[in-house]
Amino acid sequence: MSSAKTARPARLWRLPARRRRLARPKPSPRPAEQAPAAPRRRHPNRTPAERGTVARAADRPLPVPDGAEHIKVPPNSVQAEQALLGGLMLDNSAWDRVADRVVEEDFYRADHRLIFAAIRSLTERNEPCDAVTISEHLATRGELEDAGGLAYLAALVKDTPSAANVADYAAIIRERALLRELIRAGNEIAGSAVNSEGRPIAELVDAAERRVFEIAERGKRRGAGFRAIREVLNDTVDRLDMLHQSGGAITGLETGFHRFDEYTAGLQAGDLVIIAGRPSMGKTTLAVNIAENAALGKGLPVAIFSMEMSMEQLAFRMISSLGRVNQAHLRNGRFADEDWPRINGAIQQMSEAPIFIDDMPALTPTEVRARARRLQREHGLALIVVDYLQLMQVSGSTENRATEVGEISRSLKALARELNVPIIALSQLNRSLEQRTDKKPVMSDLRESGAIEQDADLIVFIYRDEVYNPDSPRKGIADIIIAKQRNGPTGEFQLTFLGQYTKFENFVPESAFSAA
Repeated sequence: MSSAKTARPARLWRLPARRRRLARPKPSPRPAEQAPAAPRRRHPNRTPAERGTVARAADRPLPVPDGAEHIKVPPNSVQAEQALLGGLMLDNSAWDRVADRVVEEDFYRADHRLIFAAIRSLTERNEPCDAVTISEHLATRGELEDAGGLAYLAALVKDTPSAANVADYAAIIRERALLRELIRAGNEIAGSAVNSEGRPIAELVDAAERRVFEIAERGKRRGAGFRAIREVLNDTVDRLDMLHQSGGAITGLETGFHRFDEYTAGLQAGDLVIIAGRPSMGKTTLAVNIAENAALGKGLPVAIFSMEMSMEQLAFRMISSLGRVNQAHLRNGRFADEDWPRINGAIQQMSEAPIFIDDMPALTPTEVRARARRLQREHGLALIVVDYLQLMQVSGSTENRATEVGEISRSLKALARELNVPIIALSQLNRSLEQRTDKKPVMSDLRESGAIEQDADLIVFIYRDEVYNPDSPRKGIADIIIAKQRNGPTGEFQLTFLGQYTKFENFVPESAFSAA
């Protein structure tokens, strides 16, 4: 019976390993002659073969996760950053060569951003910049350890031979920063496309284009600066020679109105032209007539941002103007027999004209800039018309309206210079002028006038007496007032206004007919 009790069964039921360690007392040590057992693993359910494989692999390096070999470090040049910082500490006067080329955010490493910010702060206070002064500045802000400590600052100086090439280092740093910005923008664009949340595709494309153009704009502004006068003179002489060869008095884009061109020599590339007036004076008519002359008369591409009227309404006006069709007939559809040939002729002209219309309301300066750039890239541009300035919006702005209009006018002026085309922006006038006896507009009548007056190269007012006095003897005559011209004379002349055709024409006084 005792032998039956001491006989070991072929298989014993056991607790799982973790529970067994808790349930059983600590085993007594094995006899010295017995070979030590392999350490237990955390995976008791593995087969002996699997446990052997794990044991053999314990001394091997950890495997690389799938795809890890494809992980890319964002573009950067730590060497250029170190050389720039070291150079600035070696020669404090080198700061002026890089101050407008890079900012803290352009540095890839966080410690380098802290050091560069310290150099900027000390330089702006005209204090010396070396390893000791920078370390003291960082220490007072609790940033010395994050910046690498005094030893790292000293190493930057020691490892940099001179400050001769700091401008080149700055260019490298800025280039890498732009590449990182492009990567971030690409990720944002991809994310917005994946999680579009029902946004229209056109809105997503516009947002993507704005993001990329913002990066391009920041990149272009860095490093621009002075040019030697001899270089400027070379370009100036070339311009003078071109004007001389042209042999004419018109050096810019012809408006189609003789007196207008006599005053201005045409609309000059890069100029912001403001055409202002009270409602119904003919602002849109004059601007569209100039656009028609450029596109139809000269074959020049024209962009019209029509934020007040739809494309169809603008097309009706152009048919009326080009075909001399009474616009009342176009509105009510009651055409005279002679209207149809004129309508067909106007449509034929318009279909071949390089006129591009965008009637999206309340555009922001960024949207106008992006769309104008795209159009110039695809078709070229000779003239831009914005109807009208006060209908534009500034995204996310909480400023007062005068400040917003100032930002809009500055952006349009910058766009005119960038694309090297004249921009005609229409503007409303203050209602208060109608309380005066003399209702001819003056500069102070411009709505939110301060910034517009400053940014504009040419300011033109339209005044028609018949708007206020229906029985005026000057019916059909518009006074065109050149109130400001940055590079030319001011003055006043007349145009004939054909309201039924939404058209201005060159004014011919009655005395000319009687003399004939």
